[in-house]
Amino acid sequence: MRILVVEDEKGLAIGLRAGLEAEGFAVDIAENGTDGLWLAREKPYDVILLDIMLPYLNGYQVCQALRDDKNWTPILMLTAKDGEWDQVEGLDTGADDYLTKPFSFAVLLARVRALLRRGATQRPAELTAGDLVFDPASRTTRRGDQPIDLTSRESAVLEYLLRHVGEVVTKRQILDHVWDDDFEGDPNIVEVYIRHLRNKVDRPFERSSISTLRGSGYRLASNGG
Repeated sequence: MRILVVEDEKGLAIGLRAGLEAEGFAVDIAENGTDGLWLAREKPYDVILLDIMLPYLNGYQVCQALRDDKNWTPILMLTAKDGEWDQVEGLDTGADDYLTKPFSFAVLLARVRALLRRGATQRPAELTAGDLVFDPASRTTRRGDQPIDLTSRESAVLEYLLRHVGEVVTKRQILDHVWDDDFEGDPNIVEVYIRHLRNKVDRPFERSSISTLRGSGYRLASNGG
């Protein structure tokens, strides 16, 4: 297994390489964000350990660039920044885990092994169906370059349809995933929100991406209608 360590603190980088090599990993080191991004693009890695405060390109920028390239190598961010919004930004840009300095090597090793078990599974930052795009992090929707204003519930229904794009989903499935367990209202509320979505994401653009399959449920076309 090959690991890339992108860390500008030489002592820490050398220590991580020594510890990881003792565990049987092959390790490459980059001391700045630009070199780290180049290596991550040029070589196949199983895990990337990525510091945030780096010269030239910071860790957020490196992570975002890799995810934009459809590179899904698991990324564990290492940082001295322990604010909750720093963690949120790291995870929202596509990182898989977050470890605050100083940390125990045993804990880091356990996190690395967990990421290796998970593997490089695709985790797109945005959900798409043709030119219909939903960003789960910012909760924003657009058709091409045209933003669409949705309520939080409309966004939740659309997100569920996009996560199952091309599949038939039942009214009960939507209720179970979008409304909480205490919901005791009319199940036909789903039909109301489907109609709202059609009025916002389809009709103004002369599209028909959301179809009703009588007796079965709803389907969002993978081409966006």
